[in-house]
Amino acid sequence: MPAENATVLVVDDEQEVADVYALRLRNSFETRVAYSGNDALESMDVDVDVVLLDRRMPDISGDEVLEQIREKGYDCRVIMLTAVDPGLDIVDMPFDDYLCKPVEKDDLVGAIEQQLKVISHDDTLSEYFELTSKLALLESELSEEDAEDNEELQQLQQQVETLRAELDDALDGLDDIESSFAEISRQPGR
Repeated sequence: MPAENATVLVVDDEQEVADVYALRLRNSFETRVAYSGNDALESMDVDVDVVLLDRRMPDISGDEVLEQIREKGYDCRVIMLTAVDPGLDIVDMPFDDYLCKPVEKDDLVGAIEQQLKVISHDDTLSEYFELTSKLALLESELSEEDAEDNEELQQLQQQVETLRAELDDALDGLDDIESSFAEISRQPGR
């Protein structure tokens, strides 16, 4: 999907933060802004391709908004864009990427463009990047010892390896897609 045709919904209860991210994106994407979880759900429709979603909001949390987006069957990509450090609770969350604030414009645009590439491919690629994002975040947050002893993390690593093998067989250019994915900073200020 061409970026200029994509619609991005920025959701953050801090109006200034949401407006700054929208301003950074408006030249590249059709951009909408919602200042609460309720506003986000009211703004959702089939035209939204990517949602940038804050986790902590006073009315409805980003986690709950994410759940409702998925329950309602919207076919969009969701990037958690938040100051909440990830923990093992993210393993079962159905988001597509997770960026820790503050996020530089290049990383923000790169993450959205990455999700738009995924939209144009099949579900295996989508699942691969979803799990790879979670794995990278958890590996950066957990100590090496904790990571080695964590069965959930080991299962996640195995799933990623299995999907990678499937994709190697099916896609030319996966290395290029993966390289652009790896260039996006998901940690604050890095």
